[in-house]
Amino acid sequence: MQALERKHPTLPARPGLVERIEFEYVRHGTLCLIANWDVAAGRIREATIGPTRTEQDFLAHIRTTVDTDPNATWIFVADQLCTHVSESLVRFVAERCALQVDLGAKSKQGILKSRKSRRAFLSDPSHRIRFVYTPRHCSWLNQIEIWFSILVRRRLKRGSFPSVEDLQERLLAFIRYFNRALAKPFKWTYTGRPLQA
Repeated sequence: MQALERKHPTLPARPGLVERIEFEYVRHGTLCLIANWDVAAGRIREATIGPTRTEQDFLAHIRTTVDTDPNATWIFVADQLCTHVSESLVRFVAERCALQVDLGAKSKQGILKSRKSRRAFLSDPSHRIRFVYTPRHCSWLNQIEIWFSILVRRRLKRGSFPSVEDLQERLLAFIRYFNRALAKPFKWTYTGRPLQA
């Protein structure tokens, strides 16, 4: 997300005139948001905001989430981004699930050999911590994407952020507000039948 500050203030709506938002902006940097959507409660469970979304950032986020209830069963829905099937994530799941298996070596053998073998290990239904991956080009199957759309429409689209710190503060404030006032499970209405033309 970009911390964009409008060069000139927004002019409010008046009789006969619509609100006018400045189109020119100053770019102050970017932030990455990694978040978990609690499907049953309809709220953001954990959120990590930082300058990058690397393999280590994703692992730290998953570790923080699991640490909120270390003995629980966790099912994470994720897309097929490389960081979601990383070597470090496989090692974390093996350690936290107390799995005594030879993981092999990355790009050479065993579970760590390829993305495909790591994905199979991470999505094993017998693991207490596991990942379910959406098919390629189907991110809309992940409910967090619906919430990201809400975030963009309600907080980011018309915003003006003078710094990345301001953007981060307002993101966290929106998450708190959403969880307190708007949280509810999404009701999916698609039945699985092909759409009629």
